[in-house]
Amino acid sequence: MTPATKRLTGRHVAIIFVSGFAIIIGVNLLLAYSAIATFPGLEVKNSYVASQQFDRDRDAQTKLGWSVALKAEETDVILSITDEKGDPIKVKSLETTLGRATHVRDDQKPAFVFDGRNYVASVTLAEGNWNLRMVAIADDGTAFRQRVPLHVPKADK
Repeated sequence: MTPATKRLTGRHVAIIFVSGFAIIIGVNLLLAYSAIATFPGLEVKNSYVASQQFDRDRDAQTKLGWSVALKAEETDVILSITDEKGDPIKVKSLETTLGRATHVRDDQKPAFVFDGRNYVASVTLAEGNWNLRMVAIADDGTAFRQRVPLHVPKADK
């Protein structure tokens, strides 16, 4: 055997085998950690109990006939709540959380103010996809819950 010729031994095969599995296990652990670390939490504590009221709540919300639109303009987020005729709705109370869909790190509670037509809040948002989770209470006490997606384009400089 010449010095330039090397034999593939059982030890080499074992090292290759163990190294391959170590890489696979390492990547799986990294992905599992990332999934858990960015999990925003539960929507409801008990899905069975929530499902018992879902149809009733959805029907009550549908009877309101409201439509919701959301847009971002410079440093403002504008939320429009309108009735079936397109007239603006002033709600009894409004609770909102604006954040990313993938984590809660950027969550914020905008202070929306009704200007006679829309709800406006001064908010600074980075580019990308955002969700506004809102609960608006109608004058009759009906809760209107909705998640409204918002895309913020890259700012032109």
